[in-house]
Amino acid sequence: MSKTITIDPVTRIEGHSKITIHLDDKGKVEEARFHVTQFRGFEKFTEGRPFYEMPAITARICGICPISHMLASAKAGDELLAVRIPPAAERLRRVLHMGQTVQSHALSFFHLSSPDLLLGMDADPVERHILGLAARHPDLARDGVWLRMYGQQIIEHLAGKRIHPAWAVPGGVSRPLSSESRDQILEQTPRAFDIAQRALDLFLSVIEKFEPEIETFANFPTLFFSQVTRNGELELYDGPLRITDAKRKIVADHIDPSSYDEHIGEASVPWSYLKAPFYRPMGYPDGIYRVGPLARLNNADRCGTPRADAALEAFRALAKGAVLSSFYYHHARLIEILYALEQIEALLKHPDILSPRVRAAAEPNRTDGVGVAEAPRGTLIHHYRINDDGQITWANLIVATGHNNLAMNRGITQAAKKFVKGSSLKEGALNRVEAVIRCYDPCLSCSTHALGQMALRVQLMDREGHVLDEQKRV
Repeated sequence: MSKTITIDPVTRIEGHSKITIHLDDKGKVEEARFHVTQFRGFEKFTEGRPFYEMPAITARICGICPISHMLASAKAGDELLAVRIPPAAERLRRVLHMGQTVQSHALSFFHLSSPDLLLGMDADPVERHILGLAARHPDLARDGVWLRMYGQQIIEHLAGKRIHPAWAVPGGVSRPLSSESRDQILEQTPRAFDIAQRALDLFLSVIEKFEPEIETFANFPTLFFSQVTRNGELELYDGPLRITDAKRKIVADHIDPSSYDEHIGEASVPWSYLKAPFYRPMGYPDGIYRVGPLARLNNADRCGTPRADAALEAFRALAKGAVLSSFYYHHARLIEILYALEQIEALLKHPDILSPRVRAAAEPNRTDGVGVAEAPRGTLIHHYRINDDGQITWANLIVATGHNNLAMNRGITQAAKKFVKGSSLKEGALNRVEAVIRCYDPCLSCSTHALGQMALRVQLMDREGHVLDEQKRV
């Protein structure tokens, strides 16, 4: 008879999910599915709210990447106002965004993924976590804590608090940067560079141990989707959208973010609350694509900063075309930390960075606005429609983790077929299936927002975990 293996919960990620691995009657893997089991309805309950409240409201979608939501929302508000924000405000938003990129990528690499990379995929799960890592590699653990603190302190210096600030607003930001805060950030930046380079060197020193994982951790051709600058460089805050294929050939370029829905469709799947976006010209599910650090480095012609471009050379040498294995999300993430630090340093040294002119005042001049930014995990889209009173009548959010849904599901199936044997099940094999998901560093609280006719199961359980009643909608 066929059998199902359940990994519940998936660990060392943000949010609640499980994986089911389906075996045939001979114990071989047929497929695996990634189930996002939590649901939150931000798109619906923001209807009726004034659009200028949206950056503060949507920042509360997540405690790890609130800045990305705040900025994408503020940019949608800029479009509704039909204004160009002051140059200093844009630079300050970029500094804030780079600070979040540093702290989020540091969390992913040092705290969530390093236990697998340094202790081993087959290590005892009792020790295969951040505390076990700290016991074996205390200097690395301290580096991770400090680098994440550095990024969070940038957020605090600019926005007033580290989590869920309400500083970016339609038209710019609510207050300028002080010279004291600028100087404190710049004083700490050399140490941040040292830590980032050590982490990259460490990753490159252990990578040869993971050839089987590299070969099977979502290693297949897909499209790649991200923002780039007008001249094709790496871009995390604002720019046109680009889609490339597995050979790094451009499929679509210079896409105006406001026309994203001409290229990206969204499907619902019956086993998860996470939507499954796809590239419209190829249809569902063939239009599979990836976003995030791996996609951004595959899409960009160059990073545009010296340290990151030097690191990009080694990344480019991994493949003749695009780097396809999702294992290399870790590599790309570390390169982006270097890039973000270089951006922070350059932006804070700009002569206009302390300007008091940081907000453009206007009334709503459009009823439809789209804001797009590259969150640490990938392309984040906020799309709002308002009435004549400036109230939200409709909202759509496409979050990075959602973009990667099809790739994550196909990736865990590929890994499960390689490592999971129904006749001899090993914990390390199941950890490898989970580790495919950790490559993408998913943020599940961010990703489940749509309401509609989606599959639903509600269980009433007693304190011992016995199911007393159950209702399903299929």
